[in-house]
Amino acid sequence: MSEKLEFKAELKQLLHLITHSLYSNPEIFLRELISNASDAVNKIKFDSLSREDLLENDKDWKIKLTVNKTANTLTVSDNGIGMTQQEVIDNLGTIARSGTKAFLDAIKAQAADNRPDLIGQFGVGFYSSFMVADKVTVLTRPGGVGTKGTRWESDGQGEFTIEPAEKPRRGTDVTLHLKPECKEYLDEWRIRQIVKKFSDFIEHPIVMDVEKEEKEGEKKIEEETLNSRKAIWLRHKNEVKPEEYSEFYKQMTHDDADPVRVMHYTGEGATEFKALLFIPAHKPMELEWGEPKAGLRLYIQRVLIMERCEQLLPMYLRFVHGVIDSSDLPLNVSREILQHNPQLATIQKSVVKNVLDGLAALKNTEYEKYTAFYRGLGPILKEAFHHDWQNREKVADLLLFESLKTPKGDFTTFSRYVENMPADQKDIYFLIGETREQIEHSPYLEAFKAKNQDVLLLTDPIDEFAIPSLGAYKGKKLQAADRGELDDAKADDKPAEEFKALLDLLKNKLSDEVSDVRLSKRLTDSAACLVADAGAMTAHFERLMQRMGRGGEGAPKRVLELNPMHPAIVALRDLHAKNPDDLRIEGYARLLLDQAAIAEGSKVKDPAAFARRVNELLVKDLA
Repeated sequence: MSEKLEFKAELKQLLHLITHSLYSNPEIFLRELISNASDAVNKIKFDSLSREDLLENDKDWKIKLTVNKTANTLTVSDNGIGMTQQEVIDNLGTIARSGTKAFLDAIKAQAADNRPDLIGQFGVGFYSSFMVADKVTVLTRPGGVGTKGTRWESDGQGEFTIEPAEKPRRGTDVTLHLKPECKEYLDEWRIRQIVKKFSDFIEHPIVMDVEKEEKEGEKKIEEETLNSRKAIWLRHKNEVKPEEYSEFYKQMTHDDADPVRVMHYTGEGATEFKALLFIPAHKPMELEWGEPKAGLRLYIQRVLIMERCEQLLPMYLRFVHGVIDSSDLPLNVSREILQHNPQLATIQKSVVKNVLDGLAALKNTEYEKYTAFYRGLGPILKEAFHHDWQNREKVADLLLFESLKTPKGDFTTFSRYVENMPADQKDIYFLIGETREQIEHSPYLEAFKAKNQDVLLLTDPIDEFAIPSLGAYKGKKLQAADRGELDDAKADDKPAEEFKALLDLLKNKLSDEVSDVRLSKRLTDSAACLVADAGAMTAHFERLMQRMGRGGEGAPKRVLELNPMHPAIVALRDLHAKNPDDLRIEGYARLLLDQAAIAEGSKVKDPAAFARRVNELLVKDLA
C-alpha cells in the first residue's frame, strides 16, 4: 500500500535551496549518485564479513547506468547494501541524515585495514538529482533471504510516496525522470565525459550498455566499463613505472613533454593523504596567458571533488600539477567547497616541502634539466619572497643568476657568490636591467670591475619586487649597485673638500632635476651617473611602472654622482674655481645629467636642449 509522507524536518524551501543553490554545476548529480552507489557496495562487502548471507551469491560488484530515451530516464543501479523501508524513510525523508555517517560512527573501533572506503559524509548528495530531474524514483532492497523491496518517489516539492515493491536483486536503483532541458544527460558521450571527469578512479566498475556494430548492418548491445579504476597515486611508487607516471601526467595536463620531476608519497600522522606531484620540464602554456591560478586536484576516496584546490598550493608553485587524495578533510554539504580547517595547512606544508626538496634535488643531481626548467619558471619561484616567509631561504637556494663573472648563458647561485666574495666585501651586489648586454655596459659596474668584485645581473621584471623583499641571504645584505652610497673604506676624503664649492652650486642649479649632487665611489671611467637613494625607486623600476601605466608623476628625484677623477669633472671644478658665475658651468652640468640619463637607459627630459649643448661643444672643438 502506497503512503504519502512529508519530509520530516525539511521544508519545501530548504529542498529548493539544496537543489538550486548548493551546487554550482548540474553535472555534479551523477558524481554524487555514483559515489553513493560505491559506498553501498563497500558497506555490504564489509558487513558480509560477519554475515555472508547478505551476499546472496552475488559478488559481481558494479555500478550500472541505464538510459531510456523513450521514457526520458537515467537510472543508476548498484548491488550494494540496499535499504529497508524504514531506512528509506530515515535516509531519504530527512535531509542530512545519512546512513554513511552513522555507519562510519559504527566502525570507528574497527582496524584500519578492515574499514571500507566511504565517500559520502552528509547525505544530501542524493538531492542533487532534483537539479536535473522533475521526479526521482528509488527502488531498493537490502541483502539477505526474505527481505522485501521498497519504492520511494518524489518530485522534490516537499512530499514523497513510499510503498512495498518487488525487487529480485539486492541493491538500489535510482531512476531520474529528466527535465526537458536536461536531456543531454541521456547522451552516451555526455555520460562518458562526466564519469571520466569525476569518477574515473572509483574502485568498482561503472558500466553501461553500449550499441556496437560488429558486421555491416549488424549491431550488438554490449556492457562496457566506463571508468579506468586505476588510481595511480594509490599504488606503491615501487610498483609504478616511469612511463606510467608520464602517461598520467600528459593525460592530466595535455603537455607533450615528460615531467622533469615526480614526487609520489603518503602523508601520515594526524592527517593522512596520498600525494602525486609533477614538476613540468618547461613553462606550461596555461601560464603564458590568462589569469594565473594555482591548485591541485583533490580527490576524496578516488572521487574528484575539486579540479583546482587552491588551498593546497601557494601561488608561487602554480606550475606544479598533481593529485591529493584524502578522506580526512571536512567538506561542506555540496562537496564542492572545502571548509577552512588546519588539516589544509598541514597538507599544503607537506606539499611545499616536497616540491622544494624535489627542486633542490633536481638542481643538485640533474643541473642541465634544472636550468632548462628555471629559464621558464624561475621568475615565478621568486614570488615566494613576498608570500612565504617560512621558506624564503629554501627558495633563495633554488635561484640561478647571471653575473659579471659568469659567461653569458651560465649561472651562479647565492651560495656560490658568497663563497667567492673577497674578505673585505660585506654585501651581495646586484643590478637590475632589461638585458644582460645593457647591464654589462652600465657605469654602475665600473668600481666593481676595478675591484674584481662580482655583481648579480638580474633581468626578470619581478626582480624589482622580489629581491628587495628577500632583503638578505644568510646574513649578507642584498645591495643594489645603483641605489644608495657604496661602502668604500679606501675612499679619500680630500676630493670632497676640493669639490665642495662646485657641488653646492650644482645642487642649487639642478634642484629641479635631482635631489642631491655628490662625488661617486662607483665610477672609474664615466664622468657621471644617476643613482636612487637607499630605499627609493630606481630608474629601471620607474620605467617598469611607466610601462604598466603607473609611472610618471610623483617619481622621486635621483642623485647625480660625479667622478672626481674624470677629466671633464676636474675641468668643471677648475672652471668654477676661476669664475663661479660662469654660465657655462650650469650648461655643462645639465649635459652631464643628460648623459647619465642616457647611460642608465632613460630618456632625457629635453632632447632639443641636449642636442643644442652637444652642437655647441662641437663648434668650439672644430673652430
